[in-house]
Amino acid sequence: MGQNNIVIIGHKQPDTDSICSVIGYAELRNHAEPGKYVPARCGEVSAETRFALDTFNAEAPVYIASVEPSVSDIPLDARSARQDIPTVDVAALMDAYDMRNMPITDENETLVGLVSEYGLARAYVQKNPREQLSLIPMPLETLARILDARTVVPAREMLGEGRVYTVIDALHVTLSRMTPEDIAIVGDNEPAQLALISAGVAALIIAEGAPVGERVIAAARARDAAVLATTLDAFSVGKMISLSLPASMIMETDVPTVRMEDSIEYAKQIVSNSKFRTACVVGEGRQHIGLISRTTLMQDVQKSVILLDHNEYSQAVDGIEQADILEIIDHHRLGAISTLKPVKFLNDPVGSTSTIVANKFIEACVEPTPSTAGLLLSGILSDTLVMKLSTTTPADIRAADYLAGIAGVDPAEFGPELVRRGMDLDALPKEELLTRDMKRYNLFGRSIMVSQVMTSSFAFAESHADEIHTELEHLRTTTGVDCFFALFTNVFANASDLFAAGDEACIAKLDLRDQPVRLEGVMSRKKDFIPKFGQMFRQF
Repeated sequence: MGQNNIVIIGHKQPDTDSICSVIGYAELRNHAEPGKYVPARCGEVSAETRFALDTFNAEAPVYIASVEPSVSDIPLDARSARQDIPTVDVAALMDAYDMRNMPITDENETLVGLVSEYGLARAYVQKNPREQLSLIPMPLETLARILDARTVVPAREMLGEGRVYTVIDALHVTLSRMTPEDIAIVGDNEPAQLALISAGVAALIIAEGAPVGERVIAAARARDAAVLATTLDAFSVGKMISLSLPASMIMETDVPTVRMEDSIEYAKQIVSNSKFRTACVVGEGRQHIGLISRTTLMQDVQKSVILLDHNEYSQAVDGIEQADILEIIDHHRLGAISTLKPVKFLNDPVGSTSTIVANKFIEACVEPTPSTAGLLLSGILSDTLVMKLSTTTPADIRAADYLAGIAGVDPAEFGPELVRRGMDLDALPKEELLTRDMKRYNLFGRSIMVSQVMTSSFAFAESHADEIHTELEHLRTTTGVDCFFALFTNVFANASDLFAAGDEACIAKLDLRDQPVRLEGVMSRKKDFIPKFGQMFRQF
């Protein structure tokens, strides 16, 4: 998912309407702006929804646990340097790109360290002046490039690991110490140049723009000694050779790292506590992805989100308070979500959000694909219990007929099978059964949770009454609500059995001591249960 994508997402514990309306609305919006809108979910897919997805050969929306801004939402500096390149080249890159820190990687782009301005300065300021200058194995042409030198005698392609001598005085002392792998820096002193070549030096660096005589060139060719000529003075040559060490010998390895999925707030903490004032972004196996700094994190970053099938913070994906809400489409009561700027808000009291989305297709003169039409039909049939709920409107019936024609299915046959697929209650633990479709409400100063379980008879609720009540008490404690209600709705009897957990005073006032309580005609949470019990809470 890219930085410019817009997430379309339903509520927690998503039902079939939530999942299918998200898929449908993403298809509609992508018709005008291909690939921009991403259908998402923040909960698991139920058995009923999975049946709908499988029937119409569709993938579930991408799972997103939070829309809190993450590292993946900010631009990253992806530049890095290989660990085997000379430090002077790393420094040049840092200067060219105005970077205070350069990530260092191996040949597989795995992060191995970091070269910083501070590290460069410390490496050379603290260098022991008595330490013998040395050279690691490197191509002759690399050394020539670093020294801005002309290769007079290219006697060898590679230089080995050897010491570097600056021959100013006491030539005999230098000659007594040299080995065939060593390098000598000399000035305009042809006898010294010839003596060093004769002693078997690996390479001769003639500094300060001194001329290179024919006798020296001939001797070097005869003894297989390389000769470089540079305008740098002897001190500068030594300094540049010191800078020719590979980045791996200068880099620091205690590099702070973050991952793409980490939150911006977490990344800010890591960067703030880092001595580098930066952090490297890595993937699996420490693969280098990019660099973030304090400057990077100063940008105001928000995920753009469209909410479907809900309009309350308690039901929304985590991190919604930090997101940029662009639009809300719903068919429930008005909740408590507030925004800093005006947004599109469509709240239509129809039987399902899928009905609203289907009508948007019609208004836009865009026909959904047969697969999406089948999913939107599933959302309508699920949320209206095959048009049996009191929330069903003529708009739902018209939308279902329109979608059924495109999908090529008979709602009267498909609907009951869809609902039955979500009613395998014995196979689920009681906690999962009671939490897979629950919603939190705030009614007149009291926090309540209402779970709804669709059944084909009252037998399950009656035979498992004690287990259900015990689990409700547990869930009330863990969720921290004042009352936890569970509706076991018989889709064929137009009634629900109600279980409740709460303090004694609340249960007594609601007349719910003997449970379950049969509620005739109560099929919908939002239209039947909440209005009725909301009035009772108003009187507390």
